[in-house]
Amino acid sequence: MIRVLDPQYGMYVWPCAVVLAQYVWTQRGEIKHKTILELGAGVSLPGAVAAKCGATVILSDSAELPRCLDNCRRTCEANSLREVGVVGLTWGQVSPELIALPPLHVILGSDVFYEPDDFEGVLVTVTFLLRRSPGVQFWTTYQERSADWSIEALLHKWRLSCRLVPLDSFGAQSSQIGRSTLPGSHVVQMMVITAQEPEQEAPL
Repeated sequence: MIRVLDPQYGMYVWPCAVVLAQYVWTQRGEIKHKTILELGAGVSLPGAVAAKCGATVILSDSAELPRCLDNCRRTCEANSLREVGVVGLTWGQVSPELIALPPLHVILGSDVFYEPDDFEGVLVTVTFLLRRSPGVQFWTTYQERSADWSIEALLHKWRLSCRLVPLDSFGAQSSQIGRSTLPGSHVVQMMVITAQEPEQEAPL
């Protein structure tokens, strides 16, 4: 069967979003009253769950994709999330909107490692935010699509550390989470990415 997709991927709920939303839910006690940014939010499921858990949430998608930003706003309206902000951020660009963001505690990213051409742009944006807010973590899920696609070299380049989170540690190992049919048979991984500590110069 041929699958025809809108080129603006943010118009769909993807398997990774359900897994990340489940992780957010299990961390609800930790994120209450914390400030959270979702990158590439699209329909914004993880961000909406975080907001319902009491976090201060900012949803973002590409400044070049107004339909996706409108979708973020519709999600807020449908879920009565009037305090949630929506901002256009293009990965890899240090824009005035990026600089104007408040200090963060958590960054969310569901399936942002979809197009290999975008991988470094995502990590440039994430690195900027991690360096600016010490202690912040990037919670991200990705779907395994090709054995040839990897962010390992980019993590090393940008001095980032990555920890895999087993799906069964937060109840996401099932092919159906909650009342959805997702993630289905797709292989999804959950990662926590943080900034590496600066290297200390050896004493003379």
